Amino acid sequence: MTTITDRLAIAQHRISQAAQNASRRPEDVQLLAVSKTKPNEYIIEAYQAGQRRFGENYVQESETKINLLSHDYPDIEWHFIGPLQSNKTKVVASLFDWMHTVDREKIAQRLNDQRPDDMPALNICIQVNISLEESKSGALAADVLELADKIALLPNIKLRGLMAIPSADVDEQTASVELAALQTLFNQLAERHSSVDTLSVGMSNDLELAVNHGSTMVRIGSAIFGERDYSKT
Repeated sequence: MTTITDRLAIAQHRISQAAQNASRRPEDVQLLAVSKTKPNEYIIEAYQAGQRRFGENYVQESETKINLLSHDYPDIEWHFIGPLQSNKTKVVASLFDWMHTVDREKIAQRLNDQRPDDMPALNICIQVNISLEESKSGALAADVLELADKIALLPNIKLRGLMAIPSADVDEQTASVELAALQTLFNQLAERHSSVDTLSVGMSNDLELAVNHGSTMVRIGSAIFGERDYSKT
């Protein structure tokens, strides 16, 4: 039977191969293990295999997980990668190291104001709706630079880059066009803000293409932990 440890190794190999094929260094592309809906023992197994970055989507579920695991595993880096309502920002501001889905100034301001004084600045990625799909969250590409300039002024959060979910079930050429546009926007943002170093894009089905277009962090869930059981969320 294939274990979580085995699947982590396979994912890391895919990332390394994709980076080499893109003439990039494998260590410049990080693996974010998406552990939403998965039990703590799965996270612990991945941790024991060397994984330190974990992504969660749901506020209530992640609050319980982090409170239970933080004492014994204090070096886990927790990333919030789901949509966030403004009335739930306090949990993310108080518990997470990264927030990937900021798409408006109001959310950024609340995260800044609610970040505890004894914690380092919360790392922020702006989510971009690069595919212009109405069903997806994210700022429009045309609004990103202005939003980033405002976020960069907030003292308790740190602007790190962009996050996106490209169109699903499209041909490689269409996906490449979206990813190329995202990479261009990321490069523009990095020129304006020295703290920007993270392009969070790419999942199990498209990580190779994403890495070829500059991704520095790929988000992989089911390929590591198995299919998700959404009845437990």
